[in-house]
Formats: sequence, structure tokens, C-alpha cells
Amino acid sequence: MDSSIQVGVSGPTVWVKVEGKGSFLNSGNLKEFAREMLDRGYREFVVDLADCAMMDSTFMGTMASVALRLKELGHGHLHIVHCGNRSQELLSGLGLDQIFDIRGNGASPPDCGALERAPAVRSPADRKKEQTETMLEAHEALCEAAPENILRFKDVLDFLRQDLHHETPSK
Repeated sequence: MDSSIQVGVSGPTVWVKVEGKGSFLNSGNLKEFAREMLDRGYREFVVDLADCAMMDSTFMGTMASVALRLKELGHGHLHIVHCGNRSQELLSGLGLDQIFDIRGNGASPPDCGALERAPAVRSPADRKKEQTETMLEAHEALCEAAPENILRFKDVLDFLRQDLHHETPSK
């Protein structure tokens, strides 16, 4: 199944529509896009899960890091709309219902275009490092959002930190 993330801006609101899977494979693009939108001053984010088949912890953690950043800035919200039962269970299971505004229904997103990254020429090692950093940040955000996740992801965090440490050439 193909996965894509569509994004658009309608007035003061940034829309993110997940089609297929929200996973570590497309979390890096989402992280970069959200960072860019936050830098431009956007504070309302709507994530539409109507066509989302599944989400992994990296993807949920990437959304959590956006919500935590908004909290840090003192205003703004991350809304999840068209959230089905399965997605609701996943998010609640990680305590993310505490920091997201989750709804089963919601407005339809405006016309959104596919989120595509400008294909920078990077070595496979750089890509792997970037992906590992995204995964680490996402899981750290999950632990910050809900402390009970620390035990759940301790091994993942240890592994990712070791992986990054191992990959980095010593100076």
C-alpha cells in the first residue's frame, strides 16, 4: 500500500492528511515541514487520519514533538480529526490524548498537495543517520508527553542512542 502525506495551509491552519501509513519512513519529511511551518509562525495544526491505515511510534512521536513545541511556545494546538477507533487506541495507549485534541469527526481538509522533500544528494550513511535522529527525537517526545512511556521505550531509546553514537566518527 502506498503511503503519502498531503499538506496544505488554510488561513492560519496547517493541514496534514495521512494516506496509508504514518511511519518512520515519512516522519522525517513531516518533522521538517512542521518545523518550517512553526518557524513561519503557524500555531494551529490539524492532522486528518481519515485515510490513515496505521501509525508507528516514530510517527506518533513526531506529532507529539510538534504538540510539545506548541506547548513550549505557549499557544497553538495540534488537532487530530477523523480519528478512527484503532488510531484513537494507539494514541491513547501512549498517553497522547493528553496533548492532542482528538476528534472522530471534523472539517474536511482543504486541497492539499503531496509533501515531497527536495531530493538533496545525501549519502546512504547520512540518510540513515537522519532517520535514526528522527526516530530518537520522536521517542524522546513520547516519553516527555507521558512519563509512563519511558519504560515502554527504554530499549528503543538505548538502541537508537547507541546506533547514533556508533555511526558518528570520533574526532
